[in-house]
Amino acid sequence: MANSATDNVKIFSLNGNQPLAAKIAKVFGQELGKCVARQFSDGEIAINIEESVRGVDTYLIQSTNQPVNDYYWELLIMIDAMKRASAKSINVVLPYYAYARQDRTARPHEPITAKLIANMITKAGATRVLTLDLHTVQVQGFFDIPVDNLFTIPLFAQYYLDQGMSGDDYVVVSPKNSGVQRARSLAEYLGSTLAIVDQSDEYEAGGYVIGDVKGKKCIMVDDILNTGQTFVKASKLLTEQGATEIYACASHALLCEGAKADLDAAPIQSICVTDSCLIDDSRKPNVVHYITCADLMGEAMKRIQENTPMSPLFRLSIEDQK
Repeated sequence: MANSATDNVKIFSLNGNQPLAAKIAKVFGQELGKCVARQFSDGEIAINIEESVRGVDTYLIQSTNQPVNDYYWELLIMIDAMKRASAKSINVVLPYYAYARQDRTARPHEPITAKLIANMITKAGATRVLTLDLHTVQVQGFFDIPVDNLFTIPLFAQYYLDQGMSGDDYVVVSPKNSGVQRARSLAEYLGSTLAIVDQSDEYEAGGYVIGDVKGKKCIMVDDILNTGQTFVKASKLLTEQGATEIYACASHALLCEGAKADLDAAPIQSICVTDSCLIDDSRKPNVVHYITCADLMGEAMKRIQENTPMSPLFRLSIEDQK
């Protein structure tokens, strides 16, 4: 007879980020379930669940980094397989939610693809979604099922506090206008001041720094690190304004082709990212340092299963909240 809410659970990983999935399962206290996701020669995806899930609460871990569309199709087919295999619940764990940036019609006749993805996940049969640092929190409202959106700022804050990187000597910088709230949150944790880089071709220098960074050590913060150009341009502007050292952090390191060379050449001491996305080592800049989001996501899965509050996970030191 089951003696806890976590006994009737099975956790499965698709191909998006299996190393992270294994770490999350370990935090939860289980081994990954047995399944196979493969492609036929024509590109069709085949899923095979190699153990019974009848009446079981299932968690499907899939990060949708490159190749994005293949990994989304793996997830949708897996959800359908779980539904047809009579799983009690189908909880989708998305460390990185691709297409979240397409959350509005910025120009006429554009799709809202983030909403389309939400519809597809829901219609396929998912009963809940757990994700990490959505590009905009409003994307939660695109779903008609419960969504838990965890934040990475407490993880980064804990990392920098452990390094002694806090106080008046540091300035937390939003490298673009849209990330001010994220930067303000980190600045509050670190007891530091806030600055903003307004990047625009309207300025002769390509941008403008709002705030005092002269003689300060700066920590830039963003959610998605793709081409790296936002950090590269902002770091140059901060250097011109007298910043003595520049660091950066980003929730999701996509690091497309060419980002490595540009970031390694930029005046940035180090870039802290989570392991939400799995990429080839050849694309990782030398200045990138990884911290894991496995403890955060594994603990969140426990709380979902045990019906306990998520609010402690939005504070510092995940270990202290267990």
